[in-house]
Amino acid sequence: MAQKPRQCRAEVIAVRALTRDVIEVDLRMVEPEALDFQAGQWVSVPFGPKTVRAYSMASSPTRRRVITLSVDVAPAGLGSEWVRSLRPGDPVQFKGPTGGFVFTRADPRRALFVAEEIGIVPIRSILSELYETGYGRPSGLIFWARDPGWLVYDAEFRSLAQRYPSFSYFPAARETPAGWRGEKGEAHEAVDRLVHSVDRLLVYVCGGEATIKRVREVLARKGMDRKSVRWEKFW
Repeated sequence: MAQKPRQCRAEVIAVRALTRDVIEVDLRMVEPEALDFQAGQWVSVPFGPKTVRAYSMASSPTRRRVITLSVDVAPAGLGSEWVRSLRPGDPVQFKGPTGGFVFTRADPRRALFVAEEIGIVPIRSILSELYETGYGRPSGLIFWARDPGWLVYDAEFRSLAQRYPSFSYFPAARETPAGWRGEKGEAHEAVDRLVHSVDRLLVYVCGGEATIKRVREVLARKGMDRKSVRWEKFW
């Protein structure tokens, strides 16, 4: 059971640019010394009395003393500029963990994850924990982006699919280069092509509101109960 949200202090120990617009930040917990959270949850960073920004953990809950945030800084807003400015040694305060976009391991249904661009972050946390802890049931990931450059962690998911035959990975992009190994088109189109049956299927979707709506509509037309689609809106 994850703890209730609380005020936390941490220290930046590493900053990595995964792409021009996506930055990973490793935070060593100071108070508490370890953060008890569930994969898929997020923390909120304050920027004033009524201004906060939410960032999902990209790392697995098996690493509780150092957590990793992965942030799209393309919007160039208050939070983006703060993330761009972070350096090792900087103190960070936040409140967390928060959020209900978490995987129910006891659910016997097949799991399908659908992510749009930076919406992959909480799903990466979920998948990392599942396969670090011996999850053996079939699951799949449809990961969509405007172009392959936005498919952060693509190599990691391709490797996961090679190592675990029960895991299926389907990268998808709107604009693709010659020799592209993956789906082409929009996210909901990939879901329409790849989901042949919704029987005993549980779907987790994370990304923008428009994509979530279209994916849910596609699944509903296939006969899926809307309660079997869990989603987290990032924008």
